[in-house]
Amino acid sequence: MKRNFRARNTQQRRHAIMQLLQQQGEASVEHLVQQFETSEVTIRKDLGALEASGFLLRRYGGAVLMPQEFIEESCEENISKQKLSIAKAAAELIRDHNRIIIDSGSTTAALIKQLNRKQGLVVMTNSLSVATELRLLENEPTLLMTGGTWDTRSESFQGKVAEQVLRSYDFDQLFIGADGIDLERGTTTFNELLGLSRVMAEVSREVIVMVESQKIGRKMPNLELVWGQIDLLVTDKGLSAEAKSLIEAQGVEVLIAA
Repeated sequence: MKRNFRARNTQQRRHAIMQLLQQQGEASVEHLVQQFETSEVTIRKDLGALEASGFLLRRYGGAVLMPQEFIEESCEENISKQKLSIAKAAAELIRDHNRIIIDSGSTTAALIKQLNRKQGLVVMTNSLSVATELRLLENEPTLLMTGGTWDTRSESFQGKVAEQVLRSYDFDQLFIGADGIDLERGTTTFNELLGLSRVMAEVSREVIVMVESQKIGRKMPNLELVWGQIDLLVTDKGLSAEAKSLIEAQGVEVLIAA
């Protein structure tokens, strides 16, 4: 028998949604509307609030429980030793006067402070936080922003406008992160907004993926960049010899940060 949740307040309903997700792992908006006898608009507001609090990830037509490894990662320091070592190694690949793209993400953001000694850089980003950090650099790189539609999940600009802006330029290098690495296919993510990442790769002569070793072998639902679009992967010394060989077999150079 279906329980009647109409009398519950907003906080009680959201708590009940989380209990349901903990039991089932995922739920559709349609199911939640029926379960709680409320409108689709109300359920979407609930899911948006719960996602903003870091409890779940919205998917097309519903939501999934936030993976435990994501929850654990959000509790770590903003820039871990792994991220810092990867950022330092990636920065060595950048020459003065290069035109680069830095995608949104905590690993790519760690790259910013390593750019202070580079001269004449032109940097495009879709991330407000990356743009803010770039403005604080003493060497004052030229800053370009994609604009577009703001996506609260990735905290970055996405969409057709952003893609059109990117196609107006060409770049020497793209620095991009990943939620996971599928050793057979390429980079993977929970985010369903994949178009901009692919355009970034399309307009860049060299595509460099920055990712911590524990994410290698982690398969997310959505394939972002296939191996054929990637030139180099920068990771830390936790990468296994077997995984390194499999990646290199795909024609991708692997750089292990000290």
